[in-house]
Amino acid sequence: MRARLVHLLAVLLAVTFLSFVVVELLPGDAAVVVAGEGATPEQVEQVRRDLQLDRPVLVRYVDWLGGVATGDLGRSFRTGQPVAEALAQRIPVTFEITVVAQLLALLVAVPLAVYSAYRPGGFVDRVSMTLGFGAAAMPTFVFGMVLIVLFAGGITSILPATGYTGFFEDPVANMRSIVLPCLTLMIAEAAVYRQLLRSDMVSTLQEDFILMARSKGLPPRRVLLRHALRPSLFSLITLSGVNIGRLLGGAVIVETLFAIPGLGQLIVQAVFNRDYVILQGALLFVAVVYVVINMVIDLLYLVLDPRVRRDG
Repeated sequence: MRARLVHLLAVLLAVTFLSFVVVELLPGDAAVVVAGEGATPEQVEQVRRDLQLDRPVLVRYVDWLGGVATGDLGRSFRTGQPVAEALAQRIPVTFEITVVAQLLALLVAVPLAVYSAYRPGGFVDRVSMTLGFGAAAMPTFVFGMVLIVLFAGGITSILPATGYTGFFEDPVANMRSIVLPCLTLMIAEAAVYRQLLRSDMVSTLQEDFILMARSKGLPPRRVLLRHALRPSLFSLITLSGVNIGRLLGGAVIVETLFAIPGLGQLIVQAVFNRDYVILQGALLFVAVVYVVINMVIDLLYLVLDPRVRRDG
């Protein structure tokens, strides 16, 4: 476990350093953006010194790491707002949408996968496989636009097309505001999860211990849910865990399409404004989420399969 923690910390350092360098390679000048279009070269140079952009990248990165160690992520070049405060406002929005979308995807995918594996080649299997391939091949923003047309446009305007309401402000309005974004994210995820779990369960059902369970006269439902489903969840848990981190950092399209003030929208604004302090803080959060999820997945492996504990 200690070696694992060291490895994950090394990953965090590598991700943050590479993102720091990549931001430096973006076209444009942060000092020019902050100073304004009509600023003179002297004013731009003064802004560059004030923001300490005239120092080497490595020096600024080390200073930033020192601030992170004390809980100081810096301040936005554009607004002067503390980065930690900006992230605290945006992260709950994106986190709620991501988690709800993941739960919906699993609630749809797992029953379909189990039944399809139980009756491979049947009507449910063929229909869900065809729809799944189509959903996986379709861009996410297409689903979003279709859902807006169906449920937020014309005579069927039953859900808001844009905006977000906090849960503690109005729980009902909150649920209505996240329905379309969550469905947009969920559709493709459910298709992939269903196909993955179905394939693993078909293989598991051919194992000797499944044949032994059937020979004992156990009901098919018990064989499926207690003996076949559990060892088939490894790939699904890995993929769903990694996807949470991916969606947290990549919900740019959905948040832009539905005008949701989340982390993805904050990252886009930071890129356009050359506000690398905000961008670095957001990327740090996403990297930490990946690290934590990987640790949780390792623990879930121990729970699902006792052989992992024995091997460890």
